[in-house]
Amino acid sequence: MDESNVILRTEGITKHYGGVRALEDADFVLHDGEHVAVVGDNGAGKSTFVRQITGVEQPNVGKIFFEGKEVNFKGPIEARDVGIETVFQNLALADDLDIPANLFLGREERYFNLGPFSFLNERKMLARSTDALNATGVKIPDLRGKIRNMSGGQRQCVAISRAATFASKLIIMDEPTAALGVQETAQVENIIRTLKQRKIPLILVSHNLRQVFDLVDRIWVFRRGRIVGAVDADKSSGNDVVSMITGVKSGVKGEATFV
Repeated sequence: MDESNVILRTEGITKHYGGVRALEDADFVLHDGEHVAVVGDNGAGKSTFVRQITGVEQPNVGKIFFEGKEVNFKGPIEARDVGIETVFQNLALADDLDIPANLFLGREERYFNLGPFSFLNERKMLARSTDALNATGVKIPDLRGKIRNMSGGQRQCVAISRAATFASKLIIMDEPTAALGVQETAQVENIIRTLKQRKIPLILVSHNLRQVFDLVDRIWVFRRGRIVGAVDADKSSGNDVVSMITGVKSGVKGEATFV
């Protein structure tokens, strides 16, 4: 394997919650510019894996390497500081704030910084928010409206636009379209395609195999807390992946890489 363009690699990542083995000996590789999916049944370890690599939790055992260096993120902010942005299922949006305030939450633009006496540069944040939404193809008429008054699709697109605006190295999306309708799902998928054009690496956690095969280069399959294989999206089928998820097959010869 060519290690020169590996952006993220894990070795033996394991996470136990008491006697429950949620993730066991997970070896994973993501190359620069690559879009991959993480799939599996409920409880397969997908979200647990995301929490380990983003610093929400720390693994009991194993190593995480980012850009060739071992990292031990103590929280999502540390991951964000090195260029990893994550769209979690709860979106992490502030309902009573508008779009610019949410996009720049924790990264506010200021005229000058005097601690509690600082003045926010709201005009600059509004202009940059407009640019960010335009860049990702998101159309929301009133950027000053409160997030709580927006549809689920609009909220999701705001969260993704925030990640796309600030992610310099990697974006991770955990079930970004799980609660969306057809049109809203299509909008999110278009954003993901835009990220591919920009060559930003992406990890997509999804139950939607149609979406997975349409959007990613490679599919990593989790089952009962373990990675059971990885297949190229253009060389395998939905039946192959379902067979791996259910344990009927552990892979397809010539199309799967076992880890």
